[in-house]
Amino acid sequence: MKRTPFYGIHQSIGAKLVEFGGFEMPVQYVGIMEEHHAVRNHVGVFDVSHMGEFEVIGKDAPAFLQRVLVNDVSKLSEGKAHYSAMCYEDGGIVDDLLVYHLGDRYMLVVNASNIQKDFTWLQAHVSGEVELRDTSDSLSLLAVQGPKSPATLQKLTDVDLSKIEYYHYVRGSIAGVPMIISRTGYTGELGFELYFDSDPSVGQRVWQAVFEAGEEFDIRPVGLGARDTLRLEMGYCLYGNDIDQTTNPLEAGLGWITKLDKGDFIGKSVLDKVKSMGLKRRLVGFTLSEKAVARHGYPLAVDGAVVGEVTSGSFSPSLQRAIGMGYVSIDYARSGCTVNVRIRGREVEASIVKVPFLLRA
Repeated sequence: MKRTPFYGIHQSIGAKLVEFGGFEMPVQYVGIMEEHHAVRNHVGVFDVSHMGEFEVIGKDAPAFLQRVLVNDVSKLSEGKAHYSAMCYEDGGIVDDLLVYHLGDRYMLVVNASNIQKDFTWLQAHVSGEVELRDTSDSLSLLAVQGPKSPATLQKLTDVDLSKIEYYHYVRGSIAGVPMIISRTGYTGELGFELYFDSDPSVGQRVWQAVFEAGEEFDIRPVGLGARDTLRLEMGYCLYGNDIDQTTNPLEAGLGWITKLDKGDFIGKSVLDKVKSMGLKRRLVGFTLSEKAVARHGYPLAVDGAVVGEVTSGSFSPSLQRAIGMGYVSIDYARSGCTVNVRIRGREVEASIVKVPFLLRA
């Protein structure tokens, strides 16, 4: 397994390490519930250096990205980023990702488990004057998330963090280290993602400075376990669970990033047809009538007949109840509908609800 530049820090502070996306990553430090509440109420730090980064360079880069991505790259300008996805010809999702306009180039941030697959797929579709570079191993990435994240990081930079709008970034320094400071995140909280040199000594310097600055706010390191409960409360998709090559972005609730009117792109003809014919199933959120957890792959049934399948499920620390997401037949995809989750031989009632489960200010 690969290791991020922060592996030594994770070991030294007692993280429980697991395999994730080919990396040895911290799933938790002191406990998922405590780490989850730290992000919701104070500030937490995630090592997300396992994510992949590609640079796309050349005069034909905008046209190339318009063809391989579902969102409209022409709407981006330097200093901005957006959420997008790549589709196969049949409309299935290759991956979901972030796209940054860096001025003279673009940066794609992809899921760790898909780095090689994504890069190979992109290379196969290159045309014109385009250069692809996999820069994943040269960057560290920390996500500092929570209501106290601006106060924590402002101590360490001359950049006015309050001026960075959502899905925008600036180039600046934190603790004297040059980096991209991006206001994005996967938690639903106010927060920033920091992209900088992958030298472990540089990473240690940034980590220590951030934790010293956040000490007064009870800052905590946060693992993959709480990252999952936080994103699920917001209804954010996880590739490999809620979206993959068998799902299309329209049924996954990603129509808002799928710009069918921007011109041709890979998968568009199928997605046009899906839209015109109407969805047969849709990704929905649900709450359970008891604390039993609906796990990935569990059937969803109505009157004994299977009408869908769970994609993600967990106990919500914020709401203190079991929540989940899954695909159901369009007839049962409306808020207020009731389905049953088959959990270890018995059926537990679940109510279809709007996502996000947790509304944030």
